[in-house]
Amino acid sequence: MCKEIKQMCLGVRYLILVCTFWSSVAVFSYAQDKEQKFQGFDLQGYTDGGEKSWDIKGDTADILGADIRLTNVDANSYGDQKMNVTADTGTINQADGSMLLKDYVVVTSETGSQLMTDSLNWDKEKDLVSTDDDVFIEDEKFTVTGQGMESQPGLKRATILKNVSVRIDTEKDKDEDEDVKVSGADNENENKKVTITSDGPMIVDQAQSVATFQQNVVAIQGSQILKADLMEVHFDEDMKGIKEMICIGNVEIIKGENRSYAEKAVYSAVDQKLKLSGRPKLILITEGENAITSFGN
Repeated sequence: MCKEIKQMCLGVRYLILVCTFWSSVAVFSYAQDKEQKFQGFDLQGYTDGGEKSWDIKGDTADILGADIRLTNVDANSYGDQKMNVTADTGTINQADGSMLLKDYVVVTSETGSQLMTDSLNWDKEKDLVSTDDDVFIEDEKFTVTGQGMESQPGLKRATILKNVSVRIDTEKDKDEDEDVKVSGADNENENKKVTITSDGPMIVDQAQSVATFQQNVVAIQGSQILKADLMEVHFDEDMKGIKEMICIGNVEIIKGENRSYAEKAVYSAVDQKLKLSGRPKLILITEGENAITSFGN
C-alpha cells in the first residue's frame, strides 16, 4: 500500500507546481483615470535573456484605474514548469499585483494534469494562492478532490483544507489493464486502486519533503484498510521516493478478518518493515469461524 501512497503524494505535489505559475507572472503598470475597453487583449513577459516567460490573453479588457477585467482568460507560463490557465473572467489589480480568476478555472500542466475550480486568487504580498471553492485535480494515475485550497509558492507549501479524497489507479500501463480484463478478475482490478480520505487538511510541504493527512484518515486498497488520526509521508530530498510513513493516533490496520491496533505505526521503506507501538494489539483469525488468536495488550 505504501507504494500506492507514494504515487498519490507525488501527484499531490502537482498542487505546488500549479501555484508557482502565479509567481512567474510580472505585474505591469498603467495609470488610467477613465475606463478603457479593448478587444483582443494580449500581454507578454520576457526574461532578462529575451526568452518569453509568460503571456496573458483575453477576448476583451476593461481598464479602470488599477483594475484590468478580462473575459475568456488564457494565460501561459513558460518556465521550468510550463502551465496553461484558462477562466471565463479575470481581474488583475496593478496596484498590489493580485489576480482573481472566476468561473470554470482550469490549470493544465505540460504533462496533461489538470486542476479545476470555480475561483482562484493570488495575493502577491502574502505569496498566497487560494480558493474557498471545491477543487478537483486529475492526472493519468490519480484524482484529488477537496474543499478549499491554499498554497504559498515561495515556501513550496500547498494545502487542501477540507473533505479530502484521493483515488489512485496503480495500473502501470494499458497492457496490465488488458491482462486483468482477460482474466476476468474484477477483484484484482479493484486491488490496484487506492482511496485515501480525510476530513482535512492535507498539507504538502515540499521544503520539508513531507505530505500530511489530518483528521479521520482512511486508506483503502481492496480488502486492506488503514485508519489513523494523522498520516505523514516522508520523502527523499527530491520527493521522488518515500523514506518513511508514520501513522499516529487510533491506528487500525484491517486485512480481511485480521486486525492490528496501535497508537503509532511506522513503515520504513529502506528495510520494508512496519513497527507498531503504543499498546499494540493483533487479532488474527486462525482456523474455523470462531478461532481467534490475540496478541498484545
